[in-house]
Amino acid sequence: MNETTVYHGSKQTVEFPEIRVAKFNKDFYFGLYCTVLPEQARRWACRFTGKGIVNEYVFEADEALNVLEFPEMTEEWLDFIAACRNGRPHSYDVVEGPMADGTIFNYVQDFVDGKISREAFWELARFKRPTHQISFHTARALAALTFVTSYEVTDVG
Repeated sequence: MNETTVYHGSKQTVEFPEIRVAKFNKDFYFGLYCTVLPEQARRWACRFTGKGIVNEYVFEADEALNVLEFPEMTEEWLDFIAACRNGRPHSYDVVEGPMADGTIFNYVQDFVDGKISREAFWELARFKRPTHQISFHTARALAALTFVTSYEVTDVG
């Protein structure tokens, strides 16, 4: 088994994570979103009120999990995000890869809506900082997470 520390930014401590269906489809569809980047989790936690909670977990990946990994932004990554944002579910337990963060969120949506071409998207898609997301989509995936701790954070600008 492979162990990885992952972080989830929230308004509260999430000792027992669950998958919640939200109003809008996300990059990798509905799921619990984490990252291996603690500073990114801090930004997620603080995005609405300037303070929040970072939850830390150990993820024990095993071969029984159906995992899809995108090591970098590719055509397949873009097509997968477009499908998920259009409400198409998938059968993966875990999906991992770069995130379409606020820097390019609108460009992804413009691509999904047919307002810009694939070529225009790639011209515009440049991250200001590295991003990472790993999302857990099934009860089996959540069972591979072990809560370690949580701590309060504030926006550092």
